[in-house]
Amino acid sequence: MKLDLGKQVLIGGAGFVGSHLVEQMIEGGAKEVVVFDNFTRGTRQNLAAAEKSGRVKIVEGDILDRDAVVKVIDGAEGVYHLAASWLLQCVDDPRAGLQTNVVGMFNVMDACQLAKVPRLVFSSSASVYGNALSTMMGEDHPLNNRTFYGATKIAGEQLLRSYAEQHGLNYVALRYFNIYGPRQDYSGAYVSVIMKVLDKIDAGERPVVYGDGSQAYDFIYVGDVARANLLAMQSKATDEAINICTGKKTSIRELVELLRELTGSKTEVEYRPAAQQFVTDRLGDPTRSKEALGFEATVPLREGLKNLIEWRAAELSRTPS
Repeated sequence: MKLDLGKQVLIGGAGFVGSHLVEQMIEGGAKEVVVFDNFTRGTRQNLAAAEKSGRVKIVEGDILDRDAVVKVIDGAEGVYHLAASWLLQCVDDPRAGLQTNVVGMFNVMDACQLAKVPRLVFSSSASVYGNALSTMMGEDHPLNNRTFYGATKIAGEQLLRSYAEQHGLNYVALRYFNIYGPRQDYSGAYVSVIMKVLDKIDAGERPVVYGDGSQAYDFIYVGDVARANLLAMQSKATDEAINICTGKKTSIRELVELLRELTGSKTEVEYRPAAQQFVTDRLGDPTRSKEALGFEATVPLREGLKNLIEWRAAELSRTPS
């Protein structure tokens, strides 16, 4: 995607989605990309390839440092807010989750308003929906959330809406479904099943699935999510939250069987009584993202998982045991 944009700031740009977004920006010809990250979860290694372009500037800082946020956003023509405490982190330390996801959100939003930034793209989450009350979740699905993480994302969306009303802040929020792909870690409550299954397969042990494996989700490849961010920045959609999903549902049983096939594993799957489950079913409606952003997911699950497996193997080979 060809980009003709001025200074672009990625808050949390060294993480899973952010690093892929940086790479796509560089490939598209972006002239100035600024990554602001505290490296709690993101890594400099994630940005190593993009840094070689000479068009990526890395600023180490925290979104709870208001002055630092204001400074880095000054002069930006577009801001992407990707930094967050994720679901399990919010379970373990809800106060820290509140600070990062709500106070940090306010700092970014307020800095954008002060600097008169033309547009802000916010990484929200399908967690705002909670358990499905209809087969396919559209943006008008009730906010049936019961998690602290989901509550902070709802708060972020509402803060943005208030600033759009009060100050005319031009923003769009993207409700990501279950993202997977290279550079993912073990912190996602749902995508982590992929990494844990691969760990078991590598060890020659039986992959473990909690429950009967019928719980199903909408898995979307990280490269598609990064592209959705670029489309959102260039779209005319404003003051709304939009699903970023495939519209295709995959059960955990199907996911594990595909991983076994791709790795050539002969070990049988072990099913155990269900442990904690935050959501049992999640399928997104991609209609609005196509209409408003011109976005459609293009990477099939098989291809995306193959990319993830190859990346993981390369990482393991270069990391001392």
